[in-house]
Amino acid sequence: MPGGGGGAADIPDDKEQSDIELPETIPDHVQDTPDDDLYERVVESLREIYDPEIPVNIYDLGLIYHLEISDDGHADVLMTLTAPNCPAAGVLPGQAEDAVRETEGVESVNLEMTFEPPFSPQMMSEEARLELGFM
Repeated sequence: MPGGGGGAADIPDDKEQSDIELPETIPDHVQDTPDDDLYERVVESLREIYDPEIPVNIYDLGLIYHLEISDDGHADVLMTLTAPNCPAAGVLPGQAEDAVRETEGVESVNLEMTFEPPFSPQMMSEEARLELGFM
């Protein structure tokens, strides 16, 4: 499992039943990521999706907790929203799944939502925090 900055997630027992193994470190942009062309293309596709209320893409915002792409082109994505009642809840997951699916080389996608651990501004990349005036 990738590891990089951040801390261990306190994951409730019911969340451990997910098909996607929940990450120990979150979000994806602070984890050690593969040096892989397809992985980078998928990240770039995710960086094209923006929360309609925040002028930062969902990847740098820290909404992508885990991204794993197998050798056969299957992508597992674990994401969250800024809040469970986020107005974009009906739109962002579908946009993210479509962006990954439409990336050349991706054959299939399994996108799952989680709210454990909950999103916080500390999950944003340094660039996102600068853009939003948090630094």
